[in-house]
Amino acid sequence: MSATPAASHSHPTATTHEVTNQPPPLSGHDVADDPVLVEGVRREGAEWYLDDLHRLGRRAGSEEVQRWADEANRQEPRLRTHDRYGNRIDEVEFHPAYHALLDVAISEGLGGAAWTDERPGAHVARAAGFMVWSSAEAGHGCPVSMTYAAVPALRHAPDLAKTYEPLLTSRVYESGLRAPAEKPGLLAGMGMTEKQGGTDVRANTTAAAQQADGTWRLRGHKWFTSAPMNDLFLVLAQAPAGLSCFLVPRVLPDGSRNTFRIQRLKDKLGNRSNASSEPEFDDTVAWLVGDEGRGVRTIIDMVTMTRLDCVLGSAAGTRAALAQAAHHVRHRSVFGAKLIDQPLMRNVIGDLALESEAATTLALRLAGAADRAQQGDTQERAFLRLATAVGKYWVCKRQPAAVAEALECLGGNGYDEESGMPRLYREAPLNGIWEGSGNVNALDMLRALSREPESLQALRTEIEAAAGADHRLDAAWRELRGELALTEDAPLRARRVIERAALVLQGSLLVRHAPAAVADAFCASRLAGDRGLAFGTLPADTDFGGLLERLPV
Repeated sequence: MSATPAASHSHPTATTHEVTNQPPPLSGHDVADDPVLVEGVRREGAEWYLDDLHRLGRRAGSEEVQRWADEANRQEPRLRTHDRYGNRIDEVEFHPAYHALLDVAISEGLGGAAWTDERPGAHVARAAGFMVWSSAEAGHGCPVSMTYAAVPALRHAPDLAKTYEPLLTSRVYESGLRAPAEKPGLLAGMGMTEKQGGTDVRANTTAAAQQADGTWRLRGHKWFTSAPMNDLFLVLAQAPAGLSCFLVPRVLPDGSRNTFRIQRLKDKLGNRSNASSEPEFDDTVAWLVGDEGRGVRTIIDMVTMTRLDCVLGSAAGTRAALAQAAHHVRHRSVFGAKLIDQPLMRNVIGDLALESEAATTLALRLAGAADRAQQGDTQERAFLRLATAVGKYWVCKRQPAAVAEALECLGGNGYDEESGMPRLYREAPLNGIWEGSGNVNALDMLRALSREPESLQALRTEIEAAAGADHRLDAAWRELRGELALTEDAPLRARRVIERAALVLQGSLLVRHAPAAVADAFCASRLAGDRGLAFGTLPADTDFGGLLERLPV
């Protein structure tokens, strides 16, 4: 019996690896191409900076800088406590990409340079640049921010400021440790928290003893000191007259190493490119900054400016996540239509855009207040005192939820490390913790209200600039005034009050400065409560087209 011949079938050429319906890489674009950011820079007095901002934005969006960001986070800092011969060196090694990112940041004036720029809007320009550049990679922003913030605190010691301020405001970055006066530019850090106290810095046990030559010697252990390779640190320690602020250089003027024993680097959730450490002081040389026993009052100038940068950083992180989500839904199709044209996705992206615009607008308003306060505007200084706590609480609190929602817009692609979204997600909780957690800022608001009534009046003036423009805003402000007037159980209610204050302040800013579609959607959803508990629950009559017109590129 003959075998039955096999059936003959014709198969088309297999194309199993043809890639379709995937968005192109989001690179080669201008990160500053965002109407919300550009309008805010103009409004707050730094229009003269826009050409440089767009130049920096194009660099931040380049493939090269995206590669730097990835490398700096994948190749994490490494602690070397000793050299090959057993000598204590306490150095941290970074990937070259980290130094490249820092070099751009400092050369662009994002460190301390704004303090020597007498143009109106200099601090607004620096804030916008910080937002754009930190969108590319946030970890290296920590030493940049602390360097910026150290200048006003150091001015409490005029002799020290005369020596070090020109170097802290330099646009030259030089890595490595050597005598500060021999370097073309310096970076500064901060050492406040200790293991037994954390936020309660008055529980610090690090001790300071004055020497015959006018210097001090410190002995103690700090619990969380970031960027340990910075050149100078402002440190809190207990002097005979009480908690005081000291300047601690890594290298002494004669070129010898100061005692700064790095016990370990923290294994953090995110912020992986940036080293955070536990240094130990043992007969460590220091110089007093400000009055003995007034350490908190001295260093609070630094804390205030780093809190401002936390708001800027969280607004930038929210905006970066929105840009990724918007890019994805513009190019991805589902059920025969682009995702951005699907009604439910329009609601999600529109809601995220609304959150981002409110955060960016408030962040730049704070930067404008900081700028005008430096020029002697007492009302702006009073506004900044209260509004920084309010903005720090709310903008930083909203970032993790917004980034998580943006990540979900990419689906499984967003959960993959190569998308960059997991890095944004891990970074998102940081600014809510750095420089005072949510409770700290809520209680700080209460202190400002009780001790500095001019700050409440400044906030009232700002909010009431929009009086009568939207009945929902007017009603929310009346309600908030009632809450602010109550003193019973004030600490228990502090989070509720500070949240409402942030929303009313954002509402006032958007009613005055944003398009009608944005202001109406914000007042309806954030002030009148016409929304659900998640993003993408805006009311059906929202002008989604108007919201989506505001998306960054």
